[in-house]
Amino acid sequence: MSGAQEFNAENRGGKSIGGDRSMSGGKSDNDRLEQIWTRVRTRLRATMGEDVFTSWFARLELEELLDDVAHLSVPTRFLSSWIQSNYTQPILDAFNAEKTKVERLHLTVRVNGQARPRLAGDEQPQPQVRDEESKPGENLSVAPRPQRADALSGSSLDPRMTFDTFVPGTANEMALGVARQVASAVAHKSVAFNPVYIHSSVGLGKSHLLNAIARAASEADDQLKIVYLTADHFMYHFINAVQRQTAIGFKDWLRRIDLLLIDDMQFLQGKSATEFGHTLGTLISGAKQVVVAGDVPPRDLEMLDERVRSRLSGGLVVPINSLDLDLRRAIVTRRAEMASTRFAGMHFPAAVIDYIALSVTSHGRDLDGAVNRLVAANQLTGEMITVQLAEKTLADLIRARETPLVRIEDILKIVSRHYKIAKTDLLSSRRSRDVVRPRQIAMYLAKSLTTRSLPEIGRRFGGRDHTTVLHSVRKVEQLMKDDRELCQEIELLKRMLEE
Repeated sequence: MSGAQEFNAENRGGKSIGGDRSMSGGKSDNDRLEQIWTRVRTRLRATMGEDVFTSWFARLELEELLDDVAHLSVPTRFLSSWIQSNYTQPILDAFNAEKTKVERLHLTVRVNGQARPRLAGDEQPQPQVRDEESKPGENLSVAPRPQRADALSGSSLDPRMTFDTFVPGTANEMALGVARQVASAVAHKSVAFNPVYIHSSVGLGKSHLLNAIARAASEADDQLKIVYLTADHFMYHFINAVQRQTAIGFKDWLRRIDLLLIDDMQFLQGKSATEFGHTLGTLISGAKQVVVAGDVPPRDLEMLDERVRSRLSGGLVVPINSLDLDLRRAIVTRRAEMASTRFAGMHFPAAVIDYIALSVTSHGRDLDGAVNRLVAANQLTGEMITVQLAEKTLADLIRARETPLVRIEDILKIVSRHYKIAKTDLLSSRRSRDVVRPRQIAMYLAKSLTTRSLPEIGRRFGGRDHTTVLHSVRKVEQLMKDDRELCQEIELLKRMLEE
């Protein structure tokens, strides 16, 4: 069953697990519902990590359980769509891990604090949902914001991501120094470096620094117009403005800001990328600060116009390198201290901290996830935090990171070189056989060797729909059953990528 099918929009009758039609009717049922939801949220926090949980699940609420359907609600259509596309299965797994038989999710969008059904195919704007209906210049966020016009509009800022909570080390000291200087300059109505482009592989602190810059600058001067947007949200709001014929107002709003921060630049596609290029030039010409973060250096952002890449490269380009052992240990120590302040009596022995720092070598989010898992295990079972518990709890995480991290950019390079076609052809709409088959193989490798979701892979391959990616993956899998040469060819590509 697909994610879209799992989100059944019809209200169905039947009995709840409490024996009545709905668990939310009586006080005892309501208490039980709350207990189940608390445990499910704890599991989601532990398995998905603190960053993902805060971004996508913090405002998700359980309304009732009917038959095998969990009725959930969120405040915005964007959040509903995103959870539907990316997190259906983890939520179902969390419910079933609590011995609660849930086979489908029914998502509703809350209006004025009340849940409303999100009907199948309901893509029309809901006028009463302010988060998605804001006009340019109003709050466009998907989370509560300080109540001042224009400031901190855009994507949700994480209040935990400040300069004080950022753990410095050799790998990130230059990026941290630049970020502090940018925040200070903006607060004093000046520009330090423009634009600033911070790049690294996933989970090394780019988003943390962008959040910290926005937070520090706004605290220094609450009259500043500061906008932090992920590439996804930039595209969403731009397309929304075009559809509602308010694009001019949206552009004017962006160009009046004092500080623009764009995260996950590698996902910007199509006309939104072109509009970003125009906005970038206008802001820089007007001496307004721009800070951008991405997984790759500017020169590798092939979905952007050459002039935009050149403009980004012409600013200050700052890498964040892989975390060394000392920095990993410092991060784990800081996260453990934060957990100990939240839960009385919790203690992380030095041996456990060393074990995590030595074993989890990929990136900061996995370190956060390791600490979160141990916290959840301690809280759910009452077992003391020991090396033995860490070995048992983190086994899959450690095994998953024993192989080198493969990026979609690496796959595009290897496939284009192997088949002697340009990377731009892999991302184009060309349908000739000499391009279609390598493109399908590249998508198959992206699904097999990376942690990217189908929608993310589709965006990276020229803005394709996730169903196109799924078709390509299944097509290659079918061909491999009957074509031994293709199997050997794909194994060769995998070895080249993992070297």
